[in-house]
Amino acid sequence: MSLLPVTEAELQAFVEDVLPESRRAEIDAYLAAYPTEAERLQTLHEQKLALKSLYDPILGEPIPESLQIAAGGPARILRRPEMPFWRWLPTTLPRVAAGLILVLAGAGAGWMGRGAMEPNVLGIQASGPTSTKSQMASLARYAAMAHRVYSPEVRHPVEVGVDQEDHLVKWLSKRLGLTLRPPKLKSLGYELMGGRLLPGSNGPVAQFMYEDAAKHRLTLYVSTENAVNKDTGFRFVQEGSISVFYWIDGKFGYALSADIDKTQLAQLATTVYEQLEPG
Repeated sequence: MSLLPVTEAELQAFVEDVLPESRRAEIDAYLAAYPTEAERLQTLHEQKLALKSLYDPILGEPIPESLQIAAGGPARILRRPEMPFWRWLPTTLPRVAAGLILVLAGAGAGWMGRGAMEPNVLGIQASGPTSTKSQMASLARYAAMAHRVYSPEVRHPVEVGVDQEDHLVKWLSKRLGLTLRPPKLKSLGYELMGGRLLPGSNGPVAQFMYEDAAKHRLTLYVSTENAVNKDTGFRFVQEGSISVFYWIDGKFGYALSADIDKTQLAQLATTVYEQLEPG
């Protein structure tokens, strides 16, 4: 066995399952000796699978003709790369996870953020121009992606913990320009863990994370980027295994995400809605 040092590139190749067999035994031994590194790579692997699950259906769709024309005319054929897009991304998450959300928010709002959503199961159907529907679809999709990226985190699921709740509330309220009051969900079995600031397409968004006794996590995504200012009722979408209830209240957009059934999430969404009062 050689004594070559283990490089970050080799660790990323291990995550992508493209590591040469000649180095696999040494990398296995390295990870056995450094459990922290093994845990980090496991987290990266889980996040890669989450992104793959979320965006594989979109990557398989044909590129709309309007986008082909905008890119250079109908004669120019746009081809999707054969390599899955998550392999282009730096995998030193969560440092770049926020950047990924920003890129998708900017690039995906017109196409990936288009959205035929399911009818509102609570009986209130949203109406309005296409821009409103597209905006809502984007809100739900980015909220689901943020949930997938951060909810599996063991060491850093939130940026500021509930032990500093006053600081968290003041900080996020200042950055978003509204008075945020994280809903109390203890009566439904969920305790606030904390929150974090995330980049949106035109400004900051906030994410609050909750957890129940069984370690199931719930996230509330709050955006102030809804320029249409069209109030809507609850709407529901299923993003892979993630259920999302979302709505717009003036310029504020809210999305509640969790890997739980629709009925349970609807009850939580109703409780959240009753407690939210933008300031």
